[in-house]
Amino acid sequence: MTVPGIDTVSGLQAAYPSRVARLSAVPALQPGRELVSMRDWPLRSYLELSAVPKSVHPARSHARDLLREWCMDGLTDTVELLVSEIATNAVCASGRVGTALPLRFWLTSDRHNVLIQVWDADQHQPIPQHLGPDAECGRGLLLVETLSTQWGCYTPAGADGKIVWALCAQS
Repeated sequence: MTVPGIDTVSGLQAAYPSRVARLSAVPALQPGRELVSMRDWPLRSYLELSAVPKSVHPARSHARDLLREWCMDGLTDTVELLVSEIATNAVCASGRVGTALPLRFWLTSDRHNVLIQVWDADQHQPIPQHLGPDAECGRGLLLVETLSTQWGCYTPAGADGKIVWALCAQS
């Protein structure tokens, strides 16, 4: 089931910037009690992207442009890297499922914190890898864990797939 204009954190109608298309989004519940207050955050954006590697760049660009628009330039590098890692993992997970379903990408902010959320069709929870120093890949979740204030994953009630989220705060 898809519901147009739903904010993934609270399930309330979201206010979108005029330049962001109002696309369908999977209904989702709150990822945890610690994020309940985010339903009142004034800045929200939503994109639907193809589940292909070339979609990671537009997600990063969108995040960078929004943070500039929201006057939160100090978080740009960190948020861009988090978006890149989470979106890349979602593309890989979507490839395992073998579906043509898109990725769904949300940014939400209270002007101090930024919540990044990415939905993909794979139901498997991400697991951080413990790799040796010579490993060439597999460190994405370690970066997410290190750079974010909090991060996690949940399965929206009544929907397939999962949403991986990360919270980033200005110091």
